[in-house]
Amino acid sequence: MNIIFIGDVVGQKSCANLREKLPKLKKQYDAKLVIVNGENSADGNGITPVTAKYLLDSGVDVVTTGNHCFRRKEMDAFYEESDIVLRPANYPDEVVGKGFTVLDFGSYSVAVINLLGTVYMQNLENPFYCVDRILEKISSKTIIVDFHAEATSEKRAMGHYLAGRVSAVLGTHTHVQTADEEILGGHTGYITDVGMTGVIDSVLGIRKDIIINNMLTGYPQRYEYAQGEQIICGVVMEINERTGVCSSIERIRC
Repeated sequence: MNIIFIGDVVGQKSCANLREKLPKLKKQYDAKLVIVNGENSADGNGITPVTAKYLLDSGVDVVTTGNHCFRRKEMDAFYEESDIVLRPANYPDEVVGKGFTVLDFGSYSVAVINLLGTVYMQNLENPFYCVDRILEKISSKTIIVDFHAEATSEKRAMGHYLAGRVSAVLGTHTHVQTADEEILGGHTGYITDVGMTGVIDSVLGIRKDIIINNMLTGYPQRYEYAQGEQIICGVVMEINERTGVCSSIERIRC
């Protein structure tokens, strides 16, 4: 089966661009499953029930998040009710929401795990121990991990740690697509960061003049999304649903 994973969608205009282009992408790659990181999908940062539903109604099967997952208080009830909009699994068990999901395709299933890195990020449970616990509960052969992390070293380490145990480890969060897609151990698709879905002429989706002024002065700035030509970044993977082996991983940039 072919699976598309789309990187951090920045703002509602980027959600609209994704909705417009996703049917063509799914047809082009004959994708049976689409996963999107939507933690920045709401204007003003974070994710809301409105943007989560918008992505799902656009043809997305699972929405993952990251360090902005609880930026909007109105998401708490939505996480509680949803099995396909995830928050990172290494939040404490008392926190609302689910950190992984298993999709039933009849003769096979696909598990999606959402993890948050801890290097230069939040002080949560060690994601390596967390994923070990989750894998003990999952019988699916095909397992996709969204590792939302800052440090490239932590992402690389997680890829090698899970090589042969999951179908793919896909890095998100830094919004810059890396060129290191590979198959680890002849089994596990890997990329350090799948990239951003947002405005090209920007700094991580934000107006470049605002970010430059912040860098020059150190003064807090009110972030505003950039305007202009949009890009969709992600990867498409070919995975054997019987074995969970990823035979190819290809970058998407369109």
